[in-house]
Amino acid sequence: MSTIQAGDRMPAVTLHMMSEGGIKPITTDELFAGKTVVLFSVPGAFTPTCSAQHLPGFVAHVDDFAAKGVDAVACVAVNDPFVMATWGASAGADGQVLMISDGNGALAAATGTEMDGSQVGLGTRSQRYAMVVKDGVVEQMFLEEPGAFQVSSAENVLAHL
Repeated sequence: MSTIQAGDRMPAVTLHMMSEGGIKPITTDELFAGKTVVLFSVPGAFTPTCSAQHLPGFVAHVDDFAAKGVDAVACVAVNDPFVMATWGASAGADGQVLMISDGNGALAAATGTEMDGSQVGLGTRSQRYAMVVKDGVVEQMFLEEPGAFQVSSAENVLAHL
């Protein structure tokens, strides 16, 4: 499968996130319909670049995204909902950034962004990227080269809005 690009519709998959009542399913249709969402993906919660730079950048700039018409900022990773919620809480993302679990890798597979991290014990994960999705259609895609962290940063995405 080819990697999702600007102009493509987001695939219909079910993801999960924590709520007060426990694990809650959320479909991509629910997440993106009628809204402008900045979705960024990280290879893993609590990993060095993801924890030190990627998530904190989006938390720090969430108001700047809102000022540019973004309805929600969401972080997704191939981790379970408990890990995503705990990571979000530890990073100050609660109420700022939606912490979404792609625990089974369904979104990574459907968008062609899967990454094989098995050589370092990570299994199948998602590549690092950010995208701007308007009403379910990808407007902009910022896919990182393996090991890089530049184009998917909050600052770079903001500069392109």
